Formats: sequence, structure tokens, C-alpha cells
Amino acid sequence: MSEKTVDTLVIGGGPGGYVAAIRLGQLGIKTLVVDKDRAFGGVCLNWGCIPSKSLIQMAGAYDKTQNLYPKMGVLVDSVSVDWPKTQQWKNTIIQTLTKGISGLLKGNGVEQILGTATLTSPYSAEIVTKSEKHTVKFKNAIIATGSTPRSIPGFDFDHESVLDSTDLLELMEIPKSLVLIGGGVIGLELGTVYAKLGAKLTVIEVMDQLLPNIVSKDVSDVVHKKLKKKGTDIHLKAKAKSWKKVGNQVEVTFECKGKEHKVQADFVSVAVGRRANTDSFGAEKAGIVIEKGFIKVDDQLRTSQKHIYAIGDVVGQPMLAHKASKEGEIAAENIHGESYSTDDIQAIPSIIFTDPEIATVGLIEDQVIKDKTPYKVGKFPYASSGRARSTGETDGFVKVIAEKESEIVLGVEMVGGHASDLIAEAGLAIEMTAELDDLSLTVHPHPTLGELIMEAAKVAKGEPIHTLKK
Repeated sequence: MSEKTVDTLVIGGGPGGYVAAIRLGQLGIKTLVVDKDRAFGGVCLNWGCIPSKSLIQMAGAYDKTQNLYPKMGVLVDSVSVDWPKTQQWKNTIIQTLTKGISGLLKGNGVEQILGTATLTSPYSAEIVTKSEKHTVKFKNAIIATGSTPRSIPGFDFDHESVLDSTDLLELMEIPKSLVLIGGGVIGLELGTVYAKLGAKLTVIEVMDQLLPNIVSKDVSDVVHKKLKKKGTDIHLKAKAKSWKKVGNQVEVTFECKGKEHKVQADFVSVAVGRRANTDSFGAEKAGIVIEKGFIKVDDQLRTSQKHIYAIGDVVGQPMLAHKASKEGEIAAENIHGESYSTDDIQAIPSIIFTDPEIATVGLIEDQVIKDKTPYKVGKFPYASSGRARSTGETDGFVKVIAEKESEIVLGVEMVGGHASDLIAEAGLAIEMTAELDDLSLTVHPHPTLGELIMEAAKVAKGEPIHTLKK
């Protein structure tokens, strides 16, 4: 067993941990980063954000070749999917990016170990790899252990019939049918992939809308309608009760509107959220306080042990890669001796890669209404955009929400093509405490989708140009 001494130990090499380690290296702090998975990048890169978006891109191309491009005059005699090749392409992307992260860590002087790190005291840890053990003494530490899929009673993952999100990404064949329990972000993203590739999709959601408590109902309704067009059966206010094998199929029993229903499919996937990994790194031995399933931290991301920081999914919602990365930078800077706070972050954008895409930042309209905040709202449809018309993606709208008197922008919701690429402008507006005039008077190039934000701000001002005033 070897012994190591470092200034800072980072446990977890995902988008929070590796970013923190890189920044620490840049600041000249001797750092060791440890990750238990096969490569650095965490769930996001290996089994989440990147592989899912790769499959989403592929499924979108297949769908457009069949249903959109012929309308544009692009005729293809036949189109098919080579699924093993798709999986190989996806895995090549992952391998390229994980190698890149390892190279960045090395280039910034950060030591890397693939293994399991467990705190043994407030200032020490044990690392177990496939071939050896290490004891590590440190002055500071950052916990970035991420999260795992949450199951529900009666639907524990067996990874054969009952699948989690990782299983959905690594299927060796395209399923002919799929039951999805949970109409949230991860499930709908991956469910849409297989629906576009021809699978019969059934969604069972316990709430009264898809993407509940995440986006306003008028936003989720656009995605709901598009899924229905693809032949998806959507059951709201429904509860999955049990499942069993029937031949090669899975039969799911669920209750909806007081009646019991059964549906059969190749697989059932449970996508009801994620739980923080707070039970595997030795919190108790290090004296780190866990509250309601998350590590308790202050606004500088310090745990109950002030020299140990925690970032990302383990400290609470939203569980987003870019939030973890930002917190990684904050923790690294504070270890260096700065005094940065999470309170400095005004808003964190959220993206959902459904069809069409959804993007939000700041407050959503449903929340403003619930809080009884006086507000103005401007809504501009994709169908009124020349650029959207030319791309053939006319479903959806951009909505700008502002405080009624000051006209300060409170939030922006988008549902439509390339919403993920458009939301950054809205995030900057909120960070800068922008007003409606800042968006409506800024000249946006034509014809672009970026004009949608400007047009929505004009609607909120009562000065619409390319839509009628209501």
C-alpha cells in the first residue's frame, strides 16, 4: 500500500470534479482526482449528456430524411438504420472526449487515478484500484460523486426487462416497443429517440402534464402534441403498479382515472429522477453532514468540515452538468484563497432535448403565477419566423417574462428548433439584470432564430411587429 500527500483530493471525475481539478492545477495547487468509472467525464460524458445527444442527433436525422426533407424536394429512395454502426459512432465520440479530458488534467499537472476513494478521517482517504491500494493525506478535498438513477417500488432495475437510462443508451437492438414510467427529462429524451426509430412508445406519468414542475404547461403541451403525432400513447395522472414477463414481452399494469390498464412491450424503462451518491465516500468518518439526501454546504460550497467542499448533484438541484462545472470552479477558487459564492449565480439555464427542444432560464411562467408576482409576458411563435419556416421546424414559441413595473427580465421559456443554442442570450440578460428594452431594441440579424427573443420582448412591451397585438 502506497502513501500519498496532496494539497487537494477531488473525489469524482465528472463535469464538476474534473473542472475543479483542472482549475486547481492552473492555480498551482497539488491535486489528485479519483474516479471509480472507466474513464474521466462522469455520467454526463460516459452514460448521459453526450451519448444521449449523439443518439438524439442520429434519430433526428433519420426522422427528417423520412418526413421533412421530401417536402423540401430532397427525395431518398430508401433510408435505414445500421444500429451497431450508430453505437460504434456514439462510443467513438465518448472515447475521444474522455481522452481529451485526461489530457487536459495531465497538461495542468493533475494526478489521476481510476479507483474508489473513501474518506477515512477529515484529512485522509483510502483509494482502491484494480491492482493496488493507496492511503492519501490531504489539506483540502472536494466531493463530486454525482448521482444515480432512482427506482420505484416494484420496479427495481434488473437491466434486462426493467431498464435505467444507461441501459437505454446501450441497447444492442432498436426495440419495437417501450413502456416509459415517468414523463420527465431523461425518459422523454431517450423515449423520443426510439419513437423516431419506429418503436411504439407508451408513457405513464403520475402528474397532470409531461415534464411537471420543470416547464410551464403550455411548453410541455407542444412536446406532448408532437409525441402523439408519432403514435405515442401518453397516460397522465397514471401510476405504474406492477410488471411481469409474458413470453418475451414485459407486461406493465398501471392505474389511470380509477381504472386498471395493462400494456405489453419489449422493455419497461423507469425514469423518475436521480438520487445523490452520498453513501459511498465515507461522509460519517469525515464528519460531513447529510441533510435530506444531499450534502449540506454553505454559499461557498464548504461542508460541515470547512476544508472539505462538495459540488454538483450531491449538493442539490438542479442536477445539471454545467451547474456542477461552475461549482467546481467556485470551490477551486475558494481553496486557492478567494471568496466566491454561489449567490453570485443569478440563473442556471436548463435544456431538454425533446422534439422540439425546450430551454428555460430564470423563472417559468407557472412559478410566477404561483408566486403571485405582477408580470408581463411576450410570446412569439416559431411559425411567424422566416428562418424557422425555411428549416421546416415551425412548432413552438419563445416566451419572455418580465416584472410588470420595472420590466426587468425574470425568465425565458423556449420550445422549438435549436432552443438549446438560443437560451444563452436569455441567461446573459438575466445575469445583467436586463430589461425588456435591452432585448427588444438590440438589433438581431435577419433571418435567424435569434430574432425570436427580440420579437417576444416586443410582444411583452405591447409593440409587436411580426404578429398582431392582442
